[in-house]
Amino acid sequence: MTIRFDGRVAIVTGAGGGLGRSHALELARRGASVVVNDLGGSVDGSGGSSDAAKAVVDEIHVLGGKAIANGSSVTDEAGVARLMSETMEAYGRIDILINNAGILRDKSFAKMSLDDFRLVVDVHLMGAAICSHAVWPIMKQQKYGRIVMTSSSSGLYGNFGQTNYGAAKLGQVGLMNTLKLEGAKDNIHVNAIVPIAATRMTEDLFPPQLLDLFRPELVTPAVMLLAGEDAPNGQIISAGAGHFAKAHIVETEGVYLGAGASPEGLRDQWDDLVACDQQQALEMGSKHTEKFAMKALAAMKKG
Repeated sequence: MTIRFDGRVAIVTGAGGGLGRSHALELARRGASVVVNDLGGSVDGSGGSSDAAKAVVDEIHVLGGKAIANGSSVTDEAGVARLMSETMEAYGRIDILINNAGILRDKSFAKMSLDDFRLVVDVHLMGAAICSHAVWPIMKQQKYGRIVMTSSSSGLYGNFGQTNYGAAKLGQVGLMNTLKLEGAKDNIHVNAIVPIAATRMTEDLFPPQLLDLFRPELVTPAVMLLAGEDAPNGQIISAGAGHFAKAHIVETEGVYLGAGASPEGLRDQWDDLVACDQQQALEMGSKHTEKFAMKALAAMKKG
């Protein structure tokens, strides 16, 4: 069956261009009422204008869809509160939040100021937390919600010159990992997208011949799935150039050294510690504790 959003209301942050614009347009095509949020600043976060958000709203209206624009910064709690109140006033509910807003302040760690580090973390991580916190009680009351975090391979795997961006993007995965647990009983599903796309933020990183191959529209199908009624919960999905994959955080089976553990013993069993043949994904932190407790208890019984 076609994934539709008729009767659903979606907020997309950073939707004045690039990935956010693509997501907003597709949500509208599939029946959602869309709130296009964008501060309208430059790639580094400076400045601001409502023109970009209004332009996307105009595009949606041309399609015959419903949309309003909002220019609040995701780092401004009062502004996010206005975003929520304007959405509720216009549409009466909030079903979907796509945390997409972001900026870049790339430099090697040695040359990066802490102000630039803090600002990028504030926009990407705190912005996602502030917006998610604001929609949370609404979604709980509705017993329905879909939140999509926008992570990055820079967070999952690292990227030179992006310590601030990578830390913030992996932080969104950590945020997702707990929200997926806390929201499950109220039918709030939280997932993360890891996009590879040529946008205003990344176009300088792509050779010209690859710009069309990595257009934002080829990431959006995964976001529509993660925002849909049948969305999974707690998944990290990579998307780019029409290819899709699931990323995992896994742990090896490891080795048990017991009360006599020493750094030398750990060194001598290093190959067994890092062996991947029995690695597994742990669904929550308590499962991690349980695994280590069971290893210790089993060893004690043998002894």
